[in-house]
Amino acid sequence: MRKFIHVRLLRLRGVRMFQPVNLGGAFTPAGTDLKLNRLGYGNIQLTGEMAWGPPRDRDEAIRVVREAVRLGINHIDTSDFYGPHIANEIIREAIHPYPKSLTIATKVGILRGPDKSWMKAVSAPELTSAVHDNLRHLGLDALEIVNLRVGDGRGTNDDSIAEPLSTLVKLREQGLIRHIGLSNITHRQFAESQSITDIVCVQNHYNLAHRKDDALLDDLGRRGIAFVPFFPLGGGFTPLRWPILDQAAKSVGATTRQVALAWLLQRSPNILVIAGTSSIDHLRDNLQAANVKLTPEIVAQLNGIGAKESDRARTA
Repeated sequence: MRKFIHVRLLRLRGVRMFQPVNLGGAFTPAGTDLKLNRLGYGNIQLTGEMAWGPPRDRDEAIRVVREAVRLGINHIDTSDFYGPHIANEIIREAIHPYPKSLTIATKVGILRGPDKSWMKAVSAPELTSAVHDNLRHLGLDALEIVNLRVGDGRGTNDDSIAEPLSTLVKLREQGLIRHIGLSNITHRQFAESQSITDIVCVQNHYNLAHRKDDALLDDLGRRGIAFVPFFPLGGGFTPLRWPILDQAAKSVGATTRQVALAWLLQRSPNILVIAGTSSIDHLRDNLQAANVKLTPEIVAQLNGIGAKESDRARTA
């Protein structure tokens, strides 16, 4: 029997839109009134390769953003260092003025060098400038969520985040930021943040094969804080490739991408998925992950990927 999805009509710039009932449910981070559909959208792929320069087809990039909102996505992840500036400019061109239900989360703490490098930029002047850049290119008076990106290109470190985090707190007091999140952090850095300010979300590298933050994820869940995996479909720009994943996809009649995203949705209710794509077809396919139900047996098999990857990392 065909499964029908009831829809709710919306309107954006004169375009009729529908909102599927099932986007993985919704999550409200503690201390906010945000109701974020758990399947969101990350816009890093709206730029050129390695998040540098313009996309190959700007018109198509704009169509992807509009389609994401048309399909009911109300959580878009971005940053002004994607491009740089280009990803935010595309969002603004595509859907400004923004729907009231839409939450845009951005990141600060990185600058792009002329050689396409990713440079740490967490001084007070750098963070202040980055917030104003995001405001200007998105066309906003205040940013709903700003994630402080720390660590470096090699991953996390355990440096104190007190000083840069305090800068964001001051910018929030000025009304430029509504909520603060953290990105690329360790569990110790999260603990440090708790004596400085409330955190609504943490964005870290996490997927089927990369699970070193399991304990942090569970801690955040108990506190009602959202966990937003980046690279949810693999490390860097390389997709997950495991025979176990292929078998699971075949058994449930889904793609490997859908199974990897479904696993995240079932892993914990505080996980918000922001899989990125520059393709409308891939966008629609990703959203079908909410309809993929993994049995406990399949989940146990998929959990073996993380265990094997952990063993491999220890012996490398």
